[in-house]
Order: sequence, then C-alpha cells, then structure tokens
Amino acid sequence: MLRFAVDPGSTDLSPVSFHPVLWICAAAVFAVIVLQSIVYLRAIRKAASAADLTDAQVLGSVRRGGIAAIGPSLAVALVAISLLPLFGTPAVLTRIGLVGSAAFDVAAAGLAAQSQGAELGGPSYTQKVFAIGFAAMTLGGLVWMLTALILTPLLSKGDKTLRKVNPAVMTVVPTAAILAAFFTLALSETVKSGVHVLTIIVSAAVMGLCILAAKYLKRPWLREWGLGISIFVALAAAFLVTA
Repeated sequence: MLRFAVDPGSTDLSPVSFHPVLWICAAAVFAVIVLQSIVYLRAIRKAASAADLTDAQVLGSVRRGGIAAIGPSLAVALVAISLLPLFGTPAVLTRIGLVGSAAFDVAAAGLAAQSQGAELGGPSYTQKVFAIGFAAMTLGGLVWMLTALILTPLLSKGDKTLRKVNPAVMTVVPTAAILAAFFTLALSETVKSGVHVLTIIVSAAVMGLCILAAKYLKRPWLREWGLGISIFVALAAAFLVTA
C-alpha cells in the first residue's frame, strides 16, 4: 500500500510519513506492549504467593520499577523528538516502541540514503529515500528480534547447565555483562568531546550521591528517582557548558 502512495521524486514526506498504514502499525505495536504488560502483571500476582510476597510488596516492586523506568523513558522521548523531523510520528513511534535504538536507526537510514546518493534531511531526501531508509531500519530491527527469539532458548539451556556446575557463576556473569555493557557505552562517549566527559562525570556523581543519601538519610525514594535526577542534572550541566 505504501508503494502506491510514494511519489519517488517528491520531497514532501507528509503523504508517506503520516500514511494511515504507518499509524495502524504504530497503534498495533503499542497494543502489543500494553497486552504484554497486562500478561506480566498477572503472572507476577500468580507467582507472588509461591515466593512468599505480600500484595504490598508486589505493589511496591511494581511502583519502584515504574519510577526507575521514568529516567530511561525520558531519554528515549528526547531521542524520539529528535527523529521526528526525519521520519515522522508513526515511524518514530513504531521504531522506538520496538527497539528504541536511535543510533542504529539513524545509521541504517543514513546508509540506505547514501545508497541512493541522498542525505537524511537534505534537499535530496525524497519520499523514495524515506521509504528505503524506513525499510532498512525495519529489517534491521526484525533481525534483532528474531535473534533474541532464537538465541534465548539456547542461552537458557546454557544457563541451566552452568548452574548445575557452579551456581555462583550465573550470579556473577549477568552482573558483569551488564556492567561491561554500560561501561562500554559510557567509554565510547568520552572520545567525542569534553562536554560528553563532563556529562558522564556529573551523572555518575549525582547518581552516587542519590544512593548515599538514600542509605544514610533513610529516603528510599532517592534510590528510585536517582536515575531520572542524574539524567536531568547531567543534561542541565551540558546545556550550561555549551550555552
């Protein structure tokens, strides 16, 4: 349907980027997310009694998880806003709702545009280039999801095998993997500019202060809101430096 709606030489992206098909796809994505959330919440309530958790403890855990997600969600929202001029609202909602990797989406769309001798957001950014770029982003995201679908059962078997050999291994490995992933992401930003280094230092310092304050001042909410606070303070510091 999108194929017949595309005028290859037109630089007016609105007829394609706001096409009803894309709105339907975006709505379907978020409908699936809502359905998954409901399924997970029901599963939590069913498993709570087996784990000796009270309703108050379950509610508290869900609330803390929701609060902790605000910080990363704000970062994703900022990314989404920056992508709106390039891809339009439905495409951004669909991509961010599924994967949320702005770096990958922009890189994939940029390479697709270069293959057509065009540039994202430039005068040669036509409806055809938009369609090709969006297809590249979608196919790349599809491979990620299929990879997770195929590899997760295999990794689960490996997890069970390692736990039988040494249960402590699977306690250390996930934590080390998460720390390594975040350290790599942070380290890759330090080579870009001094502002990036300052942002990382400020955010780490604020997060550390929030954790210490939560511990010594007996304010658990500071730990829950720490990520969001550190993001806001780091962004403010970066803005003041570059202003």
